[in-house]
Amino acid sequence: MSRRRTLLSWSSGKDSAWALHCLRQQPDVELVGLVTTVNETFARVAMHAVREELLEQQAASAGLPLWKLSIPHPCPNEAYEAAMAGLVERALGAGVTCMAFGDLFLEDIRAYRVEMLAGTGLEPVFPIWGRPTDALAREMLEAGLRAHVTCVDPRQLDPAFAGRVFDADFLADLPDGVDPCGENGEFHTFASAGPMFREPLAVTPGDVVERDGFVFADLR
Repeated sequence: MSRRRTLLSWSSGKDSAWALHCLRQQPDVELVGLVTTVNETFARVAMHAVREELLEQQAASAGLPLWKLSIPHPCPNEAYEAAMAGLVERALGAGVTCMAFGDLFLEDIRAYRVEMLAGTGLEPVFPIWGRPTDALAREMLEAGLRAHVTCVDPRQLDPAFAGRVFDADFLADLPDGVDPCGENGEFHTFASAGPMFREPLAVTPGDVVERDGFVFADLR
C-alpha cells in the first residue's frame, strides 16, 4: 500500500496534537514533519507565543522533525503567503503529497487553506474536522492529553484562565458561549503530554502579560 507523505500544521496546541494522534492511526499516512510559524522577532510560536525551546522539546517528544516558518512581526499577509510558497516548494521536493490541519469547524479558515494549496500539488487534509467539540475535549482528556492555556482573548474569556491546565475543572468553569476547544479563538493551548508524545514535558506557567490585545501566560 502506498502511503501518503504528510506534513502537519503544528500550532503546538491540543488540537494539533490530537490531529497528530488521529493521523497516526491511519495506515495510509506517513507523517514526515510538523510545520510551525515562528515569530522571528521574539523566537516564539506565532499567536500562541510559546517559547521556541519548548516547541523543539515538543517536536522531539513527538518524534518528528520540525519545519519552522520564520515570519516577521507584525506579519502582513504577503509575507505569510511568501513563507507558505517556500514551504510548498520544499515539501514537493521531499515527496510530500498532503498537508494536514487541526481545524474543527470554522468554514472560512478551511476554505482559506484549501485555496492556498489549490494547484500546488499538496492535498489539504482535515483529520478532526466536524467533531463535536464538547465530546472531543472530553475524549482528549480521557486519553491522557495534558495542556496549558497559553493565550486568552480577553474579549471572549476572563484573563484569569491564562496559564490554567486544560482539564475537567477548566471545562466546567468555561462560561456559556465559549467553545470547549477554543475554536473561535477564545483561548489557545500548549500540549505537553498525551498518546502522541514519547514522554511528557515539564511545563511551568510563568508571568501573565497583555500584548497586542491578548493575554499570555509565559510557559517555561
